[in-house]
Formats: sequence, structure tokens, C-alpha cells
Amino acid sequence: MNAPCSPCADALAPAAADSSRSAWLAVGSIAVGTFAMVTTEFLPIGLLTDIGAGLQVSDGTAGLMVTMPGVLAAFAGPALIVASGRLDRRTVLVALTALLVASNLLAAFAPNFATMLVARLMLGLCVGGFWTFAPSAATQLVAPGSQARAMSLVLAGVSVATVLGVPAGALVGTLAGWRAAFGVTGGLAAIVLAVQIWLLPAMPPSRAIRPRDLLTPLTRRMAQVGLLAVLFLVAGHFAAYTYLKPLLQQVFGLGSGPVTALLLAYGAVGFVGTFIGGSLVARSVRAAALLAAVLLATALLLSTVAGSGFVAGAAVVITWGIAFGMIPVALTGWMMEAVPDAPEAGQALLVSGFQVAIASGALLGGLVVDGWGISTAMLLSGALVLVAAVIVGGLGRAPKRAGLGTVGEGS
Repeated sequence: MNAPCSPCADALAPAAADSSRSAWLAVGSIAVGTFAMVTTEFLPIGLLTDIGAGLQVSDGTAGLMVTMPGVLAAFAGPALIVASGRLDRRTVLVALTALLVASNLLAAFAPNFATMLVARLMLGLCVGGFWTFAPSAATQLVAPGSQARAMSLVLAGVSVATVLGVPAGALVGTLAGWRAAFGVTGGLAAIVLAVQIWLLPAMPPSRAIRPRDLLTPLTRRMAQVGLLAVLFLVAGHFAAYTYLKPLLQQVFGLGSGPVTALLLAYGAVGFVGTFIGGSLVARSVRAAALLAAVLLATALLLSTVAGSGFVAGAAVVITWGIAFGMIPVALTGWMMEAVPDAPEAGQALLVSGFQVAIASGALLGGLVVDGWGISTAMLLSGALVLVAAVIVGGLGRAPKRAGLGTVGEGS
């Protein structure tokens, strides 16, 4: 797709270039905000024992810091999209980033666990709201031909946080204490907030989203297919991903050094996969989603027959990382293509679907691992992802139309 042309293109070129730079800087501020949000979301995973000891709760109770934001995020997306009405999306994004700053600072100075949970519930609002508003906002900032790239950049913050943010937060926590880790992340979010106030332009919605508008995606066949695929694809991933480290240790027989290296490699190739997915989404969201599902199923099933050793483990991890890097951008693009007249409503339901699938997948994976072992969990996860691939390949066809991609076309 080409950006619209203007008869005065030559005369306006310098102004357009300045505008383009500002637009991409604004997109970058949203991407860095994603990085800060995901880092904050997963900080307790690496610091769970330290936080539990510091606030005098058990590790099991401390785990509520991870589960509660996810549960709230499932409801926050739809609720915030309705509550925001016709509020300028610039104001919404700035408010969400400010809430992220407040969440980190409250966590850093929390005198007890109850206060920490309040901070984490504030984060849940950020997670649900951010994923609802950020992708569509990023696409509004750039020309039509660059929308998929802008969306990829925003979603790449997830992979970068996995590679750098979470390990760096754990390192800061080890060196200076867990409170310092939240303080540093809050400081980064404060810088993002200042940049967004400076660079984000007004982005008024065309109309307010009403509660009944949230049902719109459920009446569109392609959105129905997308949400169904999300449940199987994301549940399958998290039923296995929760146990990636034990898989590398117990099935592939790797020590702590190789395991750490492969976990870092997972995040790095996930970052690459995000941009591969963005490139494919610009051509066909169906092809992007189908390839992601096939690659993920391949990695999961391969883990049960590849044998042991570093090379086998690396083959599984690299394939897995690329696949999952593609999934968020592919599914986000799918919903934006499926519901072009109500993109934020589509994203709100997508956020809810993701959170439900994450929770159910992790629960299912735990039950299978406890009962039948890690390899059986990988087989089950691979089967769930294959079901998603069949849904996308068999049901994911729609008439061709202009947009981020072409749902239903393979090229």
C-alpha cells in the first residue's frame, strides 16, 4: 500500500519530513512505554522471594503480584474503552503512562503487602488499557503504508522487555534491592510520560464507544475466528511456556549457563519475530497468523522428539521464540482488519481473550505437568496450537480489502 500523494508534494517535502520524524518519535514513545509496562508486569517473577521476605508474606502469597494484574486486565480493556467515551486518545495514553509511574513508585515505597497489591492492581488497569488503545493509536500516527511497521515497533517492546528489561530489573534488585528495581522502572516510565506529553498529537476518536459496541466484533465472522484462534493458540503457548526452563533442564539436560543463554536467545529472536510478523501482516494477516501457529506447533512437538543436548534445545527455543514474537502483531493486525470500523472494541476483546487464554493455559499446563510430566504437556500444547492453525487456515478466509493486511489472502 502506498501513502496518499499530494500535488504539492515537492513543496511540502521538508515539512512532511519533520512531521514524519515527530510521528515516529511519538510511536517510539509508545513502544518504550510498552517496554516499561511489560518490565513492570514481570518484575516480581525475578524478585518474588526477595519481595515476599521484605513484606513478610509467603512465596505463594507473593505470587498474587503476578496473577492479580492479569485478572484485572481482562476486564479493564472493555471497561476503559467504554468509560473513555470521546476522550482524546492522547489524554488516555498519557493518563495510562502516568498510572504506570504511580504504580511503580507505590510499589517501591510499599510499607506492606496490601499496598503492594494496590500498586499491582493499578498496573492491571495499565495493561488492559494500554493494549486496548496503543496499537490503534500507533497506526493513527503514521501514513497508511507504515501502519504495520508502527504496530510492530510498539509490540516489539514486549520482546525487548523480555530480553533486557526483566533480567536488568532482576539485576538491579539483586544489587540494590527490589525497591530500587521498581524505582528505576518508574523513572523510565516518567521519562516516557514527559516525551508523550511533548510529542503525542491530539487523537480524538470519531465517536464514543458504547457498551453494545463491544458486541460488534462478536457479530463479525473474521473477528469470531480470530478470538477462537486466540484461545487455542495463546492457551497452548502458555501451557508450555510456563515450563520452558524445566524443559531445558530436565528434557534437554542443560545446566544453568546454557539455560540462561537460551532464555536470552528466546527473547532476542522473539524481537526479530515481531518485525517478521509485521512485514507479513502488511501483506496478509492470515498468512502471518498461520505461519506463527505452524512454527509454534513445530517447536512444541519437536521438543518431544529432538533428543537432548544444546543443539536440540537451541533449535526448539529459536523456532519457538520467532513464532511467539509473531503472534501478538499477527493477532492484533487480524482484529484491526476484521473490525476496521471499531478497532478499539476489537482490541478490548482481544486483550480479554489473551488474558483468559493465559490463565487457562498456565492452569492446564500445571495440571498436566504434575500428572504426566513435561513432555506430555508439550504434546498437549502442540495439539492446541495445531487446532488454532486449522481454525486460521480453514475458517480464516474473507473478501480482500484495503487495510493493514488482507485477511484471507495468502500473499
